[in-house]
Amino acid sequence: MIKLLSSKKKKQQNFYMPGQEIRVNNGAYFHTNAGKEENANTFRPKIALIIAAFSLVYVAICIKLIILCTSDNLISDKYRGNAPTEGIKLHRVIKRADIVDRNNNIIATSLPTTHLHKNVKKVEDAPLIAQELSEILTDMSYEKILKLLEKQKSFVYIKRDLTPSQIYQINALGHHELEFEKAEKRIYLNKNLFSHLVGYTDTENNGIAGIEKQMNDRLVSSDIPLQLSVDLVVQDIIHQEMEAAVEKFNAVGGVAMLMDVNTGEIISMLSLPDFDPNIRKFKNEDAIKNFATEGTYEAGSVFKVFNAAMGLNTKKITLNEKFDTTKDIKLKYNTIKDYRGERRWLTLGEVLIYSSNIGSARISLKVGKDDQKKFLKSLGFFEKVPNIEVVERASPLLPKRWGEETVATVAYGYGISVTPLHILTAFSAIVNGGIYNEPTVLANNTNRNSHRVISQDVSETMRRLLRDVVIKGSGKNANVKGYQVAGKTGTANKIINGKYAEKGVVRTSFVSTFPASDPKYALFVMLDEPKGSKETFGFTTSGWNSVPTAGKIITRIAPQLNVQADFQLEEQKQHIIEASYHQ
Repeated sequence: MIKLLSSKKKKQQNFYMPGQEIRVNNGAYFHTNAGKEENANTFRPKIALIIAAFSLVYVAICIKLIILCTSDNLISDKYRGNAPTEGIKLHRVIKRADIVDRNNNIIATSLPTTHLHKNVKKVEDAPLIAQELSEILTDMSYEKILKLLEKQKSFVYIKRDLTPSQIYQINALGHHELEFEKAEKRIYLNKNLFSHLVGYTDTENNGIAGIEKQMNDRLVSSDIPLQLSVDLVVQDIIHQEMEAAVEKFNAVGGVAMLMDVNTGEIISMLSLPDFDPNIRKFKNEDAIKNFATEGTYEAGSVFKVFNAAMGLNTKKITLNEKFDTTKDIKLKYNTIKDYRGERRWLTLGEVLIYSSNIGSARISLKVGKDDQKKFLKSLGFFEKVPNIEVVERASPLLPKRWGEETVATVAYGYGISVTPLHILTAFSAIVNGGIYNEPTVLANNTNRNSHRVISQDVSETMRRLLRDVVIKGSGKNANVKGYQVAGKTGTANKIINGKYAEKGVVRTSFVSTFPASDPKYALFVMLDEPKGSKETFGFTTSGWNSVPTAGKIITRIAPQLNVQADFQLEEQKQHIIEASYHQ
């Protein structure tokens, strides 16, 4: 009993209350470890050396990470694909750069996708697999799938761009003959809005039309977005108005383009009919053609702008000179007449206002063939529009023999066929002070040539004359208050199968600039085969369709482009100002 109590007492000494000091016998510790103190002192320098080595490695890693994260050059060269890649195969999930508008709105981008293919030459149970796949791939028939599986090739695509659900279901089938391939798919967010300009890619994501083709190397060598000069909002507005005009006037199609006259940048370009580049099976093959850049036609009276500027710039005619339009001009193979002519002597301004073919022909005949050809060549009418970043560009159709007949008819837009892009680029040079700028669809593109085509004085005079056309002549329906629109109309008989079509089958055009006092933009509008109606009193000429369409477009886009309206400039005051130049 005593032993039991004493043993319990000893055990209680091993327990301590919370906060009770625990005493350590330091003497006993150092006594038992005294023999090892010398060994510990021996290892301390080695431990310090190891710590130092690890510290250096850590610092080196940190420095490398900081360089990689902050050095834009290293990232762009090695990882963005701008560095030369000869002999080096870089792997990126997305290989094709985005295309954006001037405000960085995405027009085209690439997204990851998955393709299904077979990986053996002979599929053991092709009918079974085809049956199972046809239940998952509902847009493909059993027969088509079976045919693909039975092809005697070790690699055959069965279906591109699978959905996540399809991937899951096919994977669950467990057929080793089927494999998935990671890929990318080009997506056009605005569908048909930029179809002709931007173009599209093939199934392998290589550009085969438009900018996608022309700039293909740039788009696959860098993931930095390609910025265009076009404006998404402006393009959408013009597209809406052009679609409405095509429907209203029952036209076959139409073209519209907007250019910055001082830089040559294309702000908007469209051709109707158009297509959705996301759907590669195009129902209307005619819709693939970009008439703005590869459609040539005889432009009609819009050419009178260049004819008048030519006469003034060569100084072979004067502003106040008058031209006899009282009678037709009879040439060897042609008789030149006016449509609803004035039948009197007309000044240069009146030749434009009343769109006189006779007056224009007399101007060109006075200037002569050599100066006419030289002037038109300086405006780019003898070759493809140079350097613009669009593959689809047509060459002008020029007469084989440039005799007196040609000199006269070219004056009012017949005998020479050009594209709308030719007309807009040349017109911009006439109104911007006389400088021809090579057009571009890239933002901030300085790699272009420019040259003078007319003097500053002639350019200013032409703006006043073209302003009169809108105030007094056939361009009245585009006289948008506050924006001083200046321009010229044109109605040309359409050639079908090498012959002029029946009366009334025409292409109508209107080329304009605003504001006339200090031009910022030039707009081209063309309608293909517009029909007459009660509203137009049966007329199909430009003043009844292309002109009001342009007026609606300018009304909507001018505020969007930050062009300030000047409502204080009354037309009466404008007439007084302009009259002073005619003294």
